Amino acid sequence: MEVKAVVVGSVGLGHGDEKLGGILLANFLRLLGERDSLPDYVILWNEGVKLALEDSMWINHLRNLESKGVRIILCRTCIEYFGLEGKTVVGEIGNMAQIQEILLKNVSLTV
Repeated sequence: MEVKAVVVGSVGLGHGDEKLGGILLANFLRLLGERDSLPDYVILWNEGVKLALEDSMWINHLRNLESKGVRIILCRTCIEYFGLEGKTVVGEIGNMAQIQEILLKNVSLTV
């Protein structure tokens, strides 16, 4: 099955140790960027929008994905909620209608 969109809603994978969760997410994004078949979108919502900050441990993986044509979509409501307007350095700000359209048209993987 070809995944068209990956949704990231936190700053780590799984529950439990936060540091380990962050490392797992970094590995996931790094390996995603090494695949022959890339998703069309990586959608960042809730705390996932924090991945797009300059000093995040995930930023280079997101930049790599974006350089390969993957569109990184950041939830506008989430950006505003966390006070991150003007602080993200990768991706584009989208709204929930756009995100919903992407998700309803494509097979998606939520991490």
